[in-house]
Amino acid sequence: MIRPLLVGVAAVALTLSACQRNETETAESPGQTEPVNKAQDAMSAAVGTVSAATLGQTVEGYVTNAAISDMYEIEAGKLAQEKGQSPAVKEFGGMIVKDHTASSTEMKPLVTAAGQTPPTEMDERRKGMIDNLRAASGADFDRTFITQQISAHEEALNLHSGFAQDGGDAGLKAFATKTAPVIQKHLEHVRGMQGAAEAAPAGAAAPAK
Repeated sequence: MIRPLLVGVAAVALTLSACQRNETETAESPGQTEPVNKAQDAMSAAVGTVSAATLGQTVEGYVTNAAISDMYEIEAGKLAQEKGQSPAVKEFGGMIVKDHTASSTEMKPLVTAAGQTPPTEMDERRKGMIDNLRAASGADFDRTFITQQISAHEEALNLHSGFAQDGGDAGLKAFATKTAPVIQKHLEHVRGMQGAAEAAPAGAAAPAK
C-alpha cells in the first residue's frame, strides 16, 4: 500500500509545482503566493517521508536520494547565507553548506564502487522548495527556511538510518552509519532555532545558537 500512496502524493506535489511555475513570475520573486508555497512545501515533506522509507531501501534509491538531498541542502544553505535575516539562519546555512559538501564529496567514490551513477541535478520536488526559498523575503524567508530544513533533515535521517541498518552495499552502508549522526545534529539544531523563533517577541530576530 505504500507505493500507491507515494505515487499519489508525488502527483499532487508535482501538480503544485507545475502550477507555481505557470504563474506570472519575475526574477526577484520566482515563486507564487506564500500560502501556495507553504502548501507545496508541506506536500513535499509528505512525499519525502514516504520516499525515504521506500525508495531508500535499494542501493540505487539510496544513492539518488542522498545525492539530491545534499544538492538541495547546499543550495538552500547558500540562500540562507545570502537572504537570512537572523544570525542563526545565516550560521546554520554555512554549517549545512560545509557539512553537505563534505558528505557529497565523500560519497562519490563509494557510489562509483557500488556501480551506481548519481544524479546531476535536483528533482522537481527539491527544485520547487528552492524556488520557494528564492521567492521568500524578510522574516518569511527565515520561517520558510527553518520549516523546510526540519522536514528535509527528518527525511534525510530516515534515509540514512534505514540504509545504515538494511543497506545492500557495505561501503555505502558504512557511509550512511557515519552520516546519520551528522544529520541528527543538524535536525536538533534547526528544531532549536524554530523554538527560539517561536519564543521571540513579534518582530524580533531569533538569537544565534
